[in-house]
Amino acid sequence: MAIQELHQNEKYSILLLCQIAKVSRSAYYKWLKRTPSTNEKLNEEIVEEVKQLHEELGGIYGYRRMTLKINRRFKQPINHKRVYRLMKLFGIQSVIRRKRTRYKPSSPKHITENVLNREFHAKKPNEKWLTDVTELSYGRSEKAYLSAILDLYDGSIVSYVLGTSNNNPLVFKTFEQALKREPGATPLLHSDRGYQYTSPYFKKKLEEAKVVQSMSRVGRCIDNGPMESFWGTLKCEKYYLKKYKTYEELEKEIKEYIYFYNNERLQKRLNGLSPLEYRAEAV
Repeated sequence: MAIQELHQNEKYSILLLCQIAKVSRSAYYKWLKRTPSTNEKLNEEIVEEVKQLHEELGGIYGYRRMTLKINRRFKQPINHKRVYRLMKLFGIQSVIRRKRTRYKPSSPKHITENVLNREFHAKKPNEKWLTDVTELSYGRSEKAYLSAILDLYDGSIVSYVLGTSNNNPLVFKTFEQALKREPGATPLLHSDRGYQYTSPYFKKKLEEAKVVQSMSRVGRCIDNGPMESFWGTLKCEKYYLKKYKTYEELEKEIKEYIYFYNNERLQKRLNGLSPLEYRAEAV
């Protein structure tokens, strides 16, 4: 199958490909004329589906997430090892690359203990929220800042705000949007010790909303691990894949990605559902 594919698409000679694969030309032509087995036909269908999804999603899915998507389109379950083998055979791989997170120290005015204490499992929606701000670039070294709140129950992004200043209003607006979207929610809210979160004004907002505050220890990014993981996913699957000329272009791409992440990005830990599909089942 690989010889046929490379010959048709890349115009390599049959002789060369047979030599590389260490099979005789007569064996190849005999294989070509045979009637494909049910298993081979299924492999061909899987490969075509993988190629289409790879193109549609901009190449951001690896074999695990690709398997979840494939299993939604086929009547019989497809093993992840099979998808991995076929993707490797046809040179289909994720375009994702990783970038290390850098910790920026701050001088806190109001701090609280690490109530969350890395207990990242939540039994119900709006029980535990995480929040943080990450820096993005566009144009000629222009900076933008993305603030978001993540629900640990399903990993969904409850609210987010993109702005050109990393300041109190950015964080306050994110929190207000979350309360507006989830009225009556009184979660534990965990953050790092950034100056916005240690602000007495933010503390007052939390108290008024009856929200319990929790903060990471100094230099312990893992205390806010799932939030850091989301930033890494967003940057690898969207942000790092292109350059953004304007703030509006960056804003549009971030909006599209978070919609995709919440509504369409399937996760194995959520039983193969997207965050909001999983959340809907709980409701």
